[in-house]
Amino acid sequence: MCDYSLRNLASRPAEVGDRLISSKFQNSTTRGFSSVLEPNVAVCLMPGTELAFESEVEFDAVLPFLRNRRQPHRVARFRQINPDYPAAHHDALEFPGGKIALMNALIESQRLTILQLPALARLEAELAAAIPVEEIQKSRERAFAD
Repeated sequence: MCDYSLRNLASRPAEVGDRLISSKFQNSTTRGFSSVLEPNVAVCLMPGTELAFESEVEFDAVLPFLRNRRQPHRVARFRQINPDYPAAHHDALEFPGGKIALMNALIESQRLTILQLPALARLEAELAAAIPVEEIQKSRERAFAD
C-alpha cells in the first residue's frame, strides 16, 4: 500500500526483484519507495512484503528507540499500523526482534530489493498472468470439434 499522502502521486505495485530506493516525493511530506529507474513513481507494497536493504537501515533521529539512528538489520517486512486513524502515517517496517519503525522516518537514498511478496499477492499475480478460463474452454471445444 502507499501511505495516505502518496495517493496523489503516480504509483505502481511492487514486484519481486524490484530494486528500490527510499525517497521523499515532490509535493508530499511522506517518504516511501521508488524504483531506481523511475524516481518519481511511488512503489506500493502490500503488508507482509519482505525487503533486503544493501546496508543497515538508517532513520532520522526523531525516533526515541533508535538512539543511534541505525538498525543492526538489513532485512525487514512491510507492515501497516494505525488503521483506525485515517490521517496518520500507516506505512512501517518491522525488523527481526519485532521493532517497528515508520517508513516516514527513513533516511533518503537507501537501496533495497524486494525479496518476496505476501502469498496472496503472488497468487493474484499468477492468476492475472494465467490464461483466462474462457480461452481454455474455447481451445478444448475446438480440439473436440475436429
